[in-house]
Amino acid sequence: MSQELSKEPQFDGVGYEPSPFSLSQFVAPKTDYDFTKYERGNQDKNKKILVVCTEERYMTMQNGKKFSTGNHPVETLVPMLHLKAAGFDADIYTPTGAPAIFEMWAMPSEDDAVKGIYEEYKAQLESPKSLQDFVSGNLESEVEYVAVFLPGGHGAMLGLPENNDLKKVLQWSIEKDIHVLAICHGPAAFLAAAHEESAEDFPFKGYQINSFPDAIDTQTPAIGYVPGEMPWFYGEKLQALGVEILNGDISGACHTDRKLVTGDSPMAANNFGKMSAEALLK
Repeated sequence: MSQELSKEPQFDGVGYEPSPFSLSQFVAPKTDYDFTKYERGNQDKNKKILVVCTEERYMTMQNGKKFSTGNHPVETLVPMLHLKAAGFDADIYTPTGAPAIFEMWAMPSEDDAVKGIYEEYKAQLESPKSLQDFVSGNLESEVEYVAVFLPGGHGAMLGLPENNDLKKVLQWSIEKDIHVLAICHGPAAFLAAAHEESAEDFPFKGYQINSFPDAIDTQTPAIGYVPGEMPWFYGEKLQALGVEILNGDISGACHTDRKLVTGDSPMAANNFGKMSAEALLK
């Protein structure tokens, strides 16, 4: 039946959401979130996760058409479910404190757990904390951040890779030796650490990751997932900085390298969440 669905991206009045065919292939009504219990969960409510979301919606493709994107709800919320189950609440940040943008077309319509944590954090997503304020306050807060989480979605390529405040947060995370968690296109935000810096100083040089492959981003226009060719590819930029991307396809693969945890796609969200939670509890 999916073969009969249109492969034309759907106009939202400004840009384009994925085609009905694409949605039938890549957006499931329920996730594989498995409700893992963490017996020795974190009991210190002062320890939290700093989640960096995009505040930009539209990516301008090579043909000038705009792709309606943001952070992917499954890649954001399923890991947060695991982190919460392990005893870690989250603080949502965007570059300026403007609302976090989600790809609501990718919200799993029949997944009560995912929709539930979305409602729990909805007020924060609509009125998040500001990276700008956090950095201007000398990266000090009333809580102890034990990880920085960079969710996926093509929105991670908008604004974050050249954000100087995120650069300082990533440098701070390395200096403090805390975990960095990134899934799918989330590693695009690592590029902030190289913004206006020498490539030799890139803190993730020599790391291995799983992430969404550039090669698949070249294929998705054919099925109308995006309305045109990509404006640029984050993977080739990371590789030029010395990052090794382990996967050439998407299979749900996850990887831990030192205190960096990565996963390749929405298919990885459940295992990535578990790997992240377990890494923080060690």
